[in-house]
Amino acid sequence: MKIEKVDFVEGAQQADGVVIVIDVFRAFSVACYAFANGASKIIPVGEISDAHRLKKEISNSILIGERGGKMLEGFDFGNSPTEILKVDFSGKTLVHTTHAGTQGLVNVTHGDAIFTGAFVNASATTQYVKSLSPRKVTLVRMGLEAEGRSDEDDLCAEYLESLLANIPFNIEKVKTTLRDSPFSARFFDPQKPWSPPTDFDLCLEVNRFDFAVQAIKGKDKILCLKKVFV
Repeated sequence: MKIEKVDFVEGAQQADGVVIVIDVFRAFSVACYAFANGASKIIPVGEISDAHRLKKEISNSILIGERGGKMLEGFDFGNSPTEILKVDFSGKTLVHTTHAGTQGLVNVTHGDAIFTGAFVNASATTQYVKSLSPRKVTLVRMGLEAEGRSDEDDLCAEYLESLLANIPFNIEKVKTTLRDSPFSARFFDPQKPWSPPTDFDLCLEVNRFDFAVQAIKGKDKILCLKKVFV
């Protein structure tokens, strides 16, 4: 199995083989918490206008997302696992748009299969990917606002690579390393209440969930995220 690491939207557009799009803080951690709370599917979109359109077209749907970390006007929830931690999404369709993570997903055009990447379901994701016996896996690090590398996505890519290649990785260092990272500072800034400190902890609950999240394009060409199990 060949493993390649690429970055941002450009990397997503070029990615092939089995593709894992990584966004730890916070899109794909949020997706896992939403599925754990009963969401039937999540539709990732790039444009805010597409999110509003789908809200009108899909009955009982819920808008969730951010730009610059803040909840968007007219949306039901921001991109925060804390905010949705106790929300019952049973049977609901969520429409999700973010500055980085969903941009990566909608720009993957060559992947044999597409998955989301986060610490909260890393083991389940790599187990599922390995069950496909891929010739190649491309790890797409979306980074900060899909414009710059970030410590959390870099570390997650390293962890996913270690699980795929069956090589040792010191997972205990992740939370300590990221606690001191400038990319985590937003969670401890009282001037940024849209990024609460509990989001930091929830995004780093390594392997909390036992399912992978796969992006599948339907007959209507709309990309949907669904839970999958090995």
